[in-house]
Amino acid sequence: MGLILWLIIGGLAGWIAGNVMRGGGFGIFGNIGVGIVGAVLGGLLFRLIGLASTGVIGSLVTATVGAILLLWIVAKLRKS
Repeated sequence: MGLILWLIIGGLAGWIAGNVMRGGGFGIFGNIGVGIVGAVLGGLLFRLIGLASTGVIGSLVTATVGAILLLWIVAKLRKS
């Protein structure tokens, strides 16, 4: 069940980040990929600033913040 929940959270986080940053999602596999990478990035960021997240909602928030940051970085790299 953990893997399925992990994929669902990644998909939701990627979809939310896609809607926030560019107005649309990336398809199911793109959303999952962005969400999973965002979860890793968000987890590192939250640890650096001393925040901790627990539970499904905390994981979703962490993954979404990380995915938004990831998409922002990619957008900045594409401009330069």
